[in-house]
Amino acid sequence: MRPDPPKAPSGDLFRSSLEAILDPEHELIKLADLIDWDRFDDAFGPYYHERKGRRGLRTRLMVGLHLLKHMKGLSDEETCAAWRENPYFQAFCGESHFQHRLPFDRFGGPSFHWKADLFRLTQ
Repeated sequence: MRPDPPKAPSGDLFRSSLEAILDPEHELIKLADLIDWDRFDDAFGPYYHERKGRRGLRTRLMVGLHLLKHMKGLSDEETCAAWRENPYFQAFCGESHFQHRLPFDRFGGPSFHWKADLFRLTQ
């Protein structure tokens, strides 16, 4: 199934938003602003079934993690560990507030790798 659309940031009174505490001049914040994330949603959308299977993870999260993995030369496990510790990684992947846990059990998985390979072949 397609991922749910991103939720509008909520005004959490007890947590600061990443936007409020991170340096807007940081390389990952600047890069995230340059990327057309909707393009990935449009490109991967046809590969999801509307009613079958579990709901997919947000495309920006998965694409962001793959970009970070390759930009920083990290393994899947190292990427996940860095995401949990680094608010810039989380902001790059579209989070509005700092998260203490990953929103999934395993990084990527064969399904997303297959879709990413198919996308690369069609471009």
